Amino acid sequence: MPVPAVVPDPLRRRPFRGTAAISRGLLTRAQLRSSPWRRLFRDVYAHQDLEPTHELRIQAAALLYPHAVVSGRSAAVLWEVPLAGPDDDVELSSFPGATPVRTAGIRMRRADLEERHVLRHAGMWVASPEATAVELAGGRDLDDAVAAVDQLVVLGGADLTDVRRLADAALGPGCRRARQACALADGKAESPQETRLRLLIGRSDLPTPVAQYRVRAGSRFVAKVDFGWPEHRVAVEYDGLWHNDPRQFVLDRQRLNRLTAAGWRVVFVTAADLHRRDQLIARIARALTTVVR
Repeated sequence: MPVPAVVPDPLRRRPFRGTAAISRGLLTRAQLRSSPWRRLFRDVYAHQDLEPTHELRIQAAALLYPHAVVSGRSAAVLWEVPLAGPDDDVELSSFPGATPVRTAGIRMRRADLEERHVLRHAGMWVASPEATAVELAGGRDLDDAVAAVDQLVVLGGADLTDVRRLADAALGPGCRRARQACALADGKAESPQETRLRLLIGRSDLPTPVAQYRVRAGSRFVAKVDFGWPEHRVAVEYDGLWHNDPRQFVLDRQRLNRLTAAGWRVVFVTAADLHRRDQLIARIARALTTVVR
C-alpha cells in the first residue's frame, strides 16, 4: 500500500535533516522515502520542487557540517559569482585539528583561515570574498584565476587592495600563482570574457586601453565602453550572447549610433574571436591606425 504524501510547510523551502524532521514528528521514516523528497546527502533532504542549484547543495552540506566554512567555488556562488554548477562538489574548509570527513559530493579541506575572513552569511560560515578570491587565484589557470578575482570584486564585493594584501601574505601551494593573478586583476571587468580580452590585449604590442571608459561628446555622456583608446576614438566591446535579446539589440544599435555620431569606431569581439587571437589583434591594430583623427 503506497505511503501517503505528507509535505509539512516548514520543510518546503529549505533542505533539512531527516532525523530532525522525524524527531519533531513532522515525518515518519516511511514518509521520508516518499516521492516529495529528494535526498541530497546522507540524512539531508529537500522538497522535489526546490530547484537543484549549487546553492541548495551548499545549504544541505552546511546542515551536515555546521562548523565547516563554505569556501572555494562554493563560496563564490554565495557571493553571487557563478563559478560552480548544480552537479559540482560543494567545497568546504575545516580548521586544523578537526576530524577528517569524507562524504560523496562534498570536498572538505583543512585550512587555517583568519577569523576576520570567516563571515556569517545566509546562516552559514563562509570565507570572505577576499579570502575566496585568493584561494581561487592560487589554484586555477592564470586567465581563469584573474577572471575569478575580477568577478569577486565586481559582483562579490571584494576589496581589490585587501585581496592583493592577503595574497602577498599567503603561504603554501599556489601562493605565487595567487600573487600573480591578483596583481593582474583590475576589478573592472563585467564578465570573465572581458578579463580574458583585456589580458590578451595586454600581452600584445597594442597600446594599453582604458577599461570601462566613459565616452563623452563635450559635456554630454555618450556611452561606457569595455575598452577605449580616447586619443584614437576607438572602442573594443565584448559581444556576449545576452546581446542577442531583441530588446537589447535595439538598445545596442542606439548606443552604437551615438558612438558613431561622436566620431568613434567600435570593434566588436565574440567568444570565437578569442580563439583567433592573432587575427583579432590585427583587426584592432588596423582600427587604431586607420581611424580618422
